[in-house]
Amino acid sequence: MKILLVSNYLPDGQQSMQRFAALLEKEIRQTDHRVKVSRPAPVLGYLKRSPHGIGKWLGYVDKFLIFPIVLWWQKHWADVVHICDHSNAFYAKHLQGVPHLVTCHDLMAVRSALGEIPENPTKWTGQKLQDLIVRGLNRSQMVVCVSESTRQDLMRLTTVEPSATELIYMGLNYPYSPMDASQQTLHLQEIGLSSDTPFLFHIGSDAWYKNRPGLLEIFRQLVQAQGLTHLRLAIAGSPLGDHSLEFIHHHRLTDHVVELGPVSNEGLRALYSSAIALLFPSLQEGFGWPIIEAQACGCPVFTSNARPMTEVGGEAATYIEPRQPSQAAKTLADRLNPEDLGKMKEKGLVNVQRFHPQTMIHQYFDAYAQAYNARR
Repeated sequence: MKILLVSNYLPDGQQSMQRFAALLEKEIRQTDHRVKVSRPAPVLGYLKRSPHGIGKWLGYVDKFLIFPIVLWWQKHWADVVHICDHSNAFYAKHLQGVPHLVTCHDLMAVRSALGEIPENPTKWTGQKLQDLIVRGLNRSQMVVCVSESTRQDLMRLTTVEPSATELIYMGLNYPYSPMDASQQTLHLQEIGLSSDTPFLFHIGSDAWYKNRPGLLEIFRQLVQAQGLTHLRLAIAGSPLGDHSLEFIHHHRLTDHVVELGPVSNEGLRALYSSAIALLFPSLQEGFGWPIIEAQACGCPVFTSNARPMTEVGGEAATYIEPRQPSQAAKTLADRLNPEDLGKMKEKGLVNVQRFHPQTMIHQYFDAYAQAYNARR
């Protein structure tokens, strides 16, 4: 089978979606199937590589006017076209009559555009874009959802029939595994973190749903109200925003919070392997890759008591209420003991086996065959 993967426009900086497409390509290449990856090229966007301002509008020309012509030629090569990110679902109108499917990761942007998420207001142009995405999903032959939570949102917000959907969990996008102590020390030194420092770990961004304000308040309660003053909080990902930095300064947490910035895969593996636990109090997610990354490295996970986090973490994670920091901090304090952490580690290593990339790709092959046979 010849599979065309439609990936994302590079100047938009959607790293997780690029990793997902790369994971699919890698796994398909290890089989007898053939694969090509296509994405909008920065033609006019090359003049101003930015997802904001004039760069955003030049990117729209690349994505909406130029790439459909490229896609029209490329679709004739493929047996199945896979739009890897639902934010590109508007390309489905160019694939009518061609076997195709779309992976839907989450519908938070659609919900924001509909006014369901007041903390993330959407401008008029954003509302129009999300409307195009919903129309694309409605016209898609098949929609694969990465969690049951996402699938429920899809059923509620679109006209996609349940029979045209599949649930396929994400697979690990890197071979994460426990790292031995000597390697941990070397990588932590490169990152700028002492291996003797007991720390909780978090990875994320300043996006509203990642809940950095809640993360910092939970940690403050843990240190100041629960008396765990020896703990540190290491934060990887995008830089902390002004509000987070002000909070840290105001509550005298400067010596307790370590900002790491972007970290390599092996750096992440070292952090997961050496951290006391992952603290991941997201308000919403499409899937939640850090949960299984941590569990694959033997790192206990504390995450939000909501789907899809509960779907992904299974019985191995400890669940907290992200909007109730005092209660969450008490739960952490009660469970940060060797016995409970050891049980969480063992269960996590078992739970993560559900998310092997080969399991994911075989499920996609079934979906490809289903889409192909339905059209042929």
